[in-house]
Amino acid sequence: MRTKFSIELMALTDELAHMARLTQEAAERGAAALTGADLTAAYEVFALEEQVQVEHAKCEDRSVILLALEAPVARDLRHVVTAMQIADDLLAVSGALSRVADVVVRRYPNPVAPQHVIALLSEIADAVIHLVDHSVRVIAAQNPPRDRVLIPRDENLDRLRVQLLEIAADDGWDHGPAMAIDIALLAHHYERCADHCVRIGRLIRFFHTGIPLYAQVEA
Repeated sequence: MRTKFSIELMALTDELAHMARLTQEAAERGAAALTGADLTAAYEVFALEEQVQVEHAKCEDRSVILLALEAPVARDLRHVVTAMQIADDLLAVSGALSRVADVVVRRYPNPVAPQHVIALLSEIADAVIHLVDHSVRVIAAQNPPRDRVLIPRDENLDRLRVQLLEIAADDGWDHGPAMAIDIALLAHHYERCADHCVRIGRLIRFFHTGIPLYAQVEA
């Protein structure tokens, strides 16, 4: 019975890793859609979100069955509970990326913003791709470092987001309020992606160390 339980835990981790890889692909396709007004890439983001939803349901079902039938304790309990929360975070990242693709589709065939703004959005999208890639590696790691935050906040991303909002809110903005709102929403969606990636790192650290999220510090 213990061997079967261990196999189920491994399968749960594999499903999470697959979800993370799908989310990483969505981040890459979302960046392509945003910077190139690429309708095909935008629809690929929607398709990837549907796949993430399917994988999320699998993780949720497996986790509930493990909790109900195996009554895990200590580290095993942390494994299952952490997996459920990480699956929720990955689903949230995928959903936020789909909202980015929504803006691209709505404004197609026009770009979502002027070129100088798209350049900033491209930097933000690349930073989020890096964070999601980091999440993939952290989820797959067998023995991540125990003494530091696994996915730190990207201060440059925060700076770019503020810069983007300042441009959209500036009195000299002459591209209309609708585009300004879209830019603010894009900044918000990418901020959500970053927040969930950071939280995934903290959840993984909690699993390996037992340190609750509120007690983890950046340093």
